[in-house]
Amino acid sequence: MSESKDAAGQQPGSRFELLCGVTIAILAALLAINELGSGKFGGDEIAARNEATKAYSWYGSKSLKENLAEGQRDLLLALRAAGAIAPEKVSAVQGTLDRLDGEMDRYSREKQEILVGSDVVGKNNWAQAVDGQLGNVRGAKEWDAESDRLDRAGDIFDTATLFLQLCLVLGAISLIMKVPARRNAFFTAMLILGAAGIGFSARAFYLAFNL
Repeated sequence: MSESKDAAGQQPGSRFELLCGVTIAILAALLAINELGSGKFGGDEIAARNEATKAYSWYGSKSLKENLAEGQRDLLLALRAAGAIAPEKVSAVQGTLDRLDGEMDRYSREKQEILVGSDVVGKNNWAQAVDGQLGNVRGAKEWDAESDRLDRAGDIFDTATLFLQLCLVLGAISLIMKVPARRNAFFTAMLILGAAGIGFSARAFYLAFNL
């Protein structure tokens, strides 16, 4: 009879330990998923920043070429205005001026496409080929926007990690508590922090996937 009473007396504690243990295991699994997402999208953020840097360098090289063409054109215009070009060379100079104007216009359109991307400038303004095909340029500003978005997601992932780690600590403390009131208080606090961590993690994944 006493054994059955002891067993009956242990049942509430056993049920709590089972419930708390399962909850901790679930939260630990969610923490692991959150950490995987944080690491994966953190790498994507670094890659996006590198791509943005390369795009801005590409943009700078086009600007340099445009400036060189503009300088040559301005020099020829100044020479023509000063009458320093022989009459028989005027037509050839005009052809060179037309070519330089065309190059400047092309460089300007290429710069714009490199800066904002092919999708933004539209098919009619595609000028820069990538791997022999037009319309495949992803702009520097697009890479900037992606890296900024992933950076914000990374901050939220970190917040989610903090809450999930804290809730696991509280759950472990609740398991060793003997006083039911204190044990339940720590368990409740674990659930609250766990819910907050899950919410932050879901928000981070939502932002990282750009949903």
